[in-house]
Amino acid sequence: MAWLLALVAVHAGLVSAREGVQVGERSAFAKLVPAEEVEASAAQQYKQMLSQARGKQAVATSQNAQLQRLRRIAQQLIPFAQEWNPRAKEWQWEVNLLRSDQVNAFCMPGGKIAFYTGILDKLQLTDDEVALVMGHEIAHALREHARERMGKTAATGIGANLITQIFGLGQVGQSITEMGAQLLTLRFSREDETEADLVGMELAARAGFNPRAGISLWTKMAQANRNAPPQWLSTHPASDTRIGDMEAAMPDVEPLYQRAKRPQ
Repeated sequence: MAWLLALVAVHAGLVSAREGVQVGERSAFAKLVPAEEVEASAAQQYKQMLSQARGKQAVATSQNAQLQRLRRIAQQLIPFAQEWNPRAKEWQWEVNLLRSDQVNAFCMPGGKIAFYTGILDKLQLTDDEVALVMGHEIAHALREHARERMGKTAATGIGANLITQIFGLGQVGQSITEMGAQLLTLRFSREDETEADLVGMELAARAGFNPRAGISLWTKMAQANRNAPPQWLSTHPASDTRIGDMEAAMPDVEPLYQRAKRPQ
């Protein structure tokens, strides 16, 4: 009987194994905050940000060649997002380009993507490099890193509120709405950033973009970092560490790239 159980376990392991990077399950803390509320808050903030930027004539029009390029790359990446998060199938994806010297890009929960002209112009990104940046940012949304951070804050607040109720000290902590208002300025942990690198590499590889562009991308980032760190690097691991992690993951993603249909 023992040998049969062992055989079943081995078979289950083979069935559950997937090709690509391995990053584990999403954090249980994320479940403390409803995904719908996080995504709704993100959509509202994204809309407000675009409105403010349009008031400064800082949003690229649909005729802008760089914006068209970004949207084309996004269309190639998005079909591979659902495997990482089933909710992505229902997201109302948006891609916009903001005129700013900042070396920055982001994807908010619910698929709200923005690039700054600074990251494209200053780093002279190739399509493959843009796909690695975009894949990284999409990965943050797919892995629900913002929701996880909010869940951890909520858990802390719940603990604090229990103590204050016991000792009669009043209410403490932020509401989910207040935490959600920080989505545009949220800083991720280094572990989140490393995870986003790996998932982003896989998304790009499956979409037919060369994952080795991550190496050239972070070489450019390191050069841009010599004088003053770009905003995009604020909490990211050091370039050497990041490049080493990417090199280690290449055997997991290069076969996907070799079989992928190349972007037109």
